Amino acid sequence: MQAEALPQFQMFIGGKWVPSRSGQTYSVLNPALGSQLAAVSKGGAQDADAAVEAAKAAFEDPSWRTMDPSKRGRILYKIAQLLREGMTYLAQTETMNNGKPLGQAKGDVAMSARHFEYFAGLADKVQGSTIPVPGNRLDYTVKEPLGVTAHIVPWNYPLVMAARSMAPALAAGNTVVAKPASLTPLTLLKFAEICKAAGVPDGVVNVVTGGGDEVGGALAKNPDVRLVAVTGSVETGMKVMELASGSLSRVVLELGGKNPNIVFGDADLSKAAKGVLNGIFTNAGQMCWAGSRLLVEESVKDSFVSMLVEGARAMKLGDGLQPETAMGPLVSAQHRERVSGYVQTGVSEGAKVAVGGSKPDLPGLGQGFFFSPTILDEVTQDMKVAREEIFGPVLTVTGFSGQADAVEKANDAEYGLWAGVWTKDLSRAHRVAGSLESGIVTVNEEPITFPQTPFGGFKRSGNSSEQGMDAINSYVRVKNVSVNLD
Repeated sequence: MQAEALPQFQMFIGGKWVPSRSGQTYSVLNPALGSQLAAVSKGGAQDADAAVEAAKAAFEDPSWRTMDPSKRGRILYKIAQLLREGMTYLAQTETMNNGKPLGQAKGDVAMSARHFEYFAGLADKVQGSTIPVPGNRLDYTVKEPLGVTAHIVPWNYPLVMAARSMAPALAAGNTVVAKPASLTPLTLLKFAEICKAAGVPDGVVNVVTGGGDEVGGALAKNPDVRLVAVTGSVETGMKVMELASGSLSRVVLELGGKNPNIVFGDADLSKAAKGVLNGIFTNAGQMCWAGSRLLVEESVKDSFVSMLVEGARAMKLGDGLQPETAMGPLVSAQHRERVSGYVQTGVSEGAKVAVGGSKPDLPGLGQGFFFSPTILDEVTQDMKVAREEIFGPVLTVTGFSGQADAVEKANDAEYGLWAGVWTKDLSRAHRVAGSLESGIVTVNEEPITFPQTPFGGFKRSGNSSEQGMDAINSYVRVKNVSVNLD
């Protein structure tokens, strides 16, 4: 019996589907089954350069950048509409390619649409200002699009991370080249098709698939790329900054996190337990802002950890397409080994496994890349698991005594993306929030964000804020004009 052929996906350059210059393809997998899902064009530096050339030509055209901004906004609204109409296909594809439960994937599609709706409304509000100066002069500023922007997209949230950075870039009148993670390219390729159907001119949106070093590296060092937006690891961000420095291109970085969830003794512990569990086990912990460090007041530590262990044991692991699944697999076998290695290191350093700690021994999961929800108790600040981003379903637990100790331990990290605070004392909540070295703080709630709120971290978590009104300023340049009226 002949094996069924894999679906084939090409790259999208200049408004057309094209194979890679080399003609090579590679397979992407379904991490829940460990099986091949599709064959995708394996692009390289030449393909990246061709996409930049197409984007540059589209920018110079100049039908997109000089388009009536309100019309450009209507096209972005149309993209949002088509994303919602394609919800079922996009969410199922993301679940099969990434592994996350279908409900979470549907939420990602909805949030992607919201990003385009929000920035569609800002497209005709990218405006300069007049400035009072001495003499009889008219002095004003104009905000102009940069040109070609490159977007390096991670594998944990393939569609929504692309939407988050591409929507403001397009709203400002730029053209874009997107490079999806090689593990999870499928929804972004469908997104390119949606852009064309929405009326985006050819060359304005381009998608190049392939390896990070080959495609991402070529984009970062191409002198015609005016900005590179990266969501990924610190190592990836630093490498892109180095490559982009040759042409002094802007670099927008949203990187990793080692995020503290601080639970005080007076908190609603039932509510906090649910929030802590969701904050670390959503998307199998593969989130830059996962609440991976639990800091809990000593007076309630043992009872609170018991609540978490009970919740973790009750989580249903499985294929994300199954409605009862609460947590899916990790994205790859290699990543599972990385996560497992961290757990083993933590145990060797003295951490205690309260639950999980290994691959699940459950029927039907043997071929997938699953890892059990894991809680490591008795973790100290000097342990590797307390300091490095694991990017998996692993929660570390450390006790604290008092507000000052909690803040000190929370800030004792190289990262500063997100922090959570759980307490009924809102005065204390505000004091703690003001003391935390994190770009985002939520109180009595798991990690949450909206298109209109800024998203960005401090320290090694990044150098910019995405989302919100300020995000669009990353994608424009400011020109000053002074007119002598005498």
